[in-house]
Amino acid sequence: MEMDYIALCRNFFSATNIPVALTKNDHAIYSSLNDILGTTPVYYREQFPMNEENNPCFCGDYPDIEYGRIMIEGTGYDLILGPVFSVPVTDEIIRQAVKGAAISLEQREQFVEMIYAVPCLSQTQFAQYLALLHQCLNHKTVDMGKFFSENDLDIRSRKEQQTGRMAKDQEEENTHNSYYFELELYQLVKEGNTEKLKKFLSATRQPLKEGKMAASPLRHAKNVFISVVTKAGMMGAIPGGVDVEKTYQLMDYYIQECEQMTKIERINQLQYVMLMDFCQRSGEHHIPDGISPDVYKCMTYIREHTNESISVEDAAASVNRSSSYMMKHFKNELGINMGAYIMRCKLEEAKSLLTYSEKSLTEISNFLCFSSQSYFQNVFKKQYGVTPLQYRKQTKAGSV
Repeated sequence: MEMDYIALCRNFFSATNIPVALTKNDHAIYSSLNDILGTTPVYYREQFPMNEENNPCFCGDYPDIEYGRIMIEGTGYDLILGPVFSVPVTDEIIRQAVKGAAISLEQREQFVEMIYAVPCLSQTQFAQYLALLHQCLNHKTVDMGKFFSENDLDIRSRKEQQTGRMAKDQEEENTHNSYYFELELYQLVKEGNTEKLKKFLSATRQPLKEGKMAASPLRHAKNVFISVVTKAGMMGAIPGGVDVEKTYQLMDYYIQECEQMTKIERINQLQYVMLMDFCQRSGEHHIPDGISPDVYKCMTYIREHTNESISVEDAAASVNRSSSYMMKHFKNELGINMGAYIMRCKLEEAKSLLTYSEKSLTEISNFLCFSSQSYFQNVFKKQYGVTPLQYRKQTKAGSV
């Protein structure tokens, strides 16, 4: 049976260029990356425990990089799909993918070559692949709304359409959203609080509307979507700190996907996904209270470069400040020295690698650019009170 699953993984990757891995009881069995790079299978951080209720599901660490997980029910095996990308690949995305897959510097070039062959997919398109494999493996169909909190969508309105009350809906669609309603909506997107946005969208219980924008209901829905995605980008995401070029790329991409749709229900669903996506991205760039923009950007730079040999000078230069200036403000605002923060971020990454990968201590030490394995072991034990191997044994046993 295991060989059949591995063959499925290989055939799926060959047909789609979407990397896929097979795990059993969270232990890596096979990975497309292993076939290409000859490296230890990559690790995956679980967002939440898998069960039949949330199978399949998304699981990923970065908003531009998506992973999906399918539990092969009753077997202990899981399929992990990804990485796939919701926007065109950039140097920043490549760096995130290299870090997330724990790729060494020696394998980087070959890995990047593979990344450029991976298709650019929206969440809805990626969800369709997950649903297809779930049906093939578990013989169950998945309502696509499951992936996107469909209960928060306008279910009542869709039921009314299905029972033939089209005249009432048509009349309602000729009205506009209130000015204050839209201000509140796009302010929530800007703030980046996805839970507040979910509650807001759930409480309104009505799709976003504009005056009559086309003769046919489908064209009207598409035109409304174009209006909403433009406002969400311009009034929400960009003021919320999302990169301007990335926001425009996402706007274009969502509009292109909307144009291919043939059902109003799917457009309403995509609209919900788009708003949550922009909100999540704004949240990624939200600066906590009491932290200055320079210190926050410096913290972000450090967290994103743990797999590189970075110094205090490098981190300060990333925000165009002097080392002395950043060290002073870093200490005042966070109560920790920059050098200690760099080390802490590297050790936190080491804990993830020890828990979710089969990489050796040498591989982890090299990946995180410690000067030697013995130094890595010493600083790890000093920070956490156990050696890296002891920590791995404890986490595998479920005691930590």
